[in-house]
Amino acid sequence: MSTPTATAITTPCASSERQYQDKLLTDLFVSYYSARSNKRNTHNQVRFERNLSENLISLYHEILSRRYKVGRSICFIIERPVKREVFAASFRDRVVHHLLYNYLVPIFDPIFIYDSYSCRVGKGTLFGVQRLEHHIRSCSNNFTKECWVLKLDLTGYFMSMDRQRLYDIVISTLLAKGKDKEPEYPTMAFLLKQVIFNDPTKGCYVKGKRSDWEGLPPTKSLFHSREGCGLPIGNLTSQLFSNIYLNELDQYVKRVLKVKHYGRYVDDFYLVDNSKEKLLSLIEPIRKFLDEKLFLALHPKKIYLQRQEKGVQFLGCVVKNGHRYMSARCHKLMTENLARTYAFEPNPYLVRACVNSYKGYLSHMDRPDMRMLGLPY
Repeated sequence: MSTPTATAITTPCASSERQYQDKLLTDLFVSYYSARSNKRNTHNQVRFERNLSENLISLYHEILSRRYKVGRSICFIIERPVKREVFAASFRDRVVHHLLYNYLVPIFDPIFIYDSYSCRVGKGTLFGVQRLEHHIRSCSNNFTKECWVLKLDLTGYFMSMDRQRLYDIVISTLLAKGKDKEPEYPTMAFLLKQVIFNDPTKGCYVKGKRSDWEGLPPTKSLFHSREGCGLPIGNLTSQLFSNIYLNELDQYVKRVLKVKHYGRYVDDFYLVDNSKEKLLSLIEPIRKFLDEKLFLALHPKKIYLQRQEKGVQFLGCVVKNGHRYMSARCHKLMTENLARTYAFEPNPYLVRACVNSYKGYLSHMDRPDMRMLGLPY
């Protein structure tokens, strides 16, 4: 009986590798179209598109040969809705972010709890407010029993995330799911390391004046983060990684502390219960878990515990006795933005788009007053 030749043994592997390489190139084109959907006609996107095929092929070969490096970011300050430091990746890196996102979301999204609302298809701020209303209504037995809401926040969440801990969580999950046996895994593990451990403050282009950073707390700036900590606000991967990182907290609260009524949007989360004492007793275990497992800290000035009938502010709304109202801060931002649009925007179609967006937002509030838009109801 003749033994199989070396060629016969290696051919299936070579064929599988070829198929994977073809798929990677296709995935890069798909990621490009995803990345440009919200960046159409920006300077970086247009420059990348001028030599689209060459740029994507070059990126493809860099990824395959493990020569890919994260490029230079642009750092700037935004003032609205609150003052934040943003690092904007180059368009080329955004394509890689979408490639990673498209690979990781189908793996991690089923792992997340139902009441994690940020950066997930079919969810978001309105869904988060609706779920808070549901939890209050359920816990209070349709407002017939006393019900308390504990709201907690984290200190400088994005600036405090430990990159090594994040990388370990992602890789251990991929291994537990058997993804290391897929042909995409080595490439994705390589890209994960490049993206997670990249320090955007090194070599970044700072847009604006030094005075723009005045008044920004050190806990809100990557320039003041601990060594090996912090992810840039503004990247798609950062939003996904923030959910992956705090999923550890979600699982602890739901599975270990056995909290039935719980929800989270990024680092803003709440617990609902009939007992004020029980909610108070949960603060210390949560604080300890965050410190020991995730190297995070509760914000000492953002711990709110109150009866539901007094109103709970969450995601720009105030939820009170089954009703939903716009928060004072959102009302102020809306009126300022509309006044600026009416005064300075020459394009009537953009004015109409702005007004219609706020009309849609107000339609989800109780007793919406369209006069706030400067238009008849």
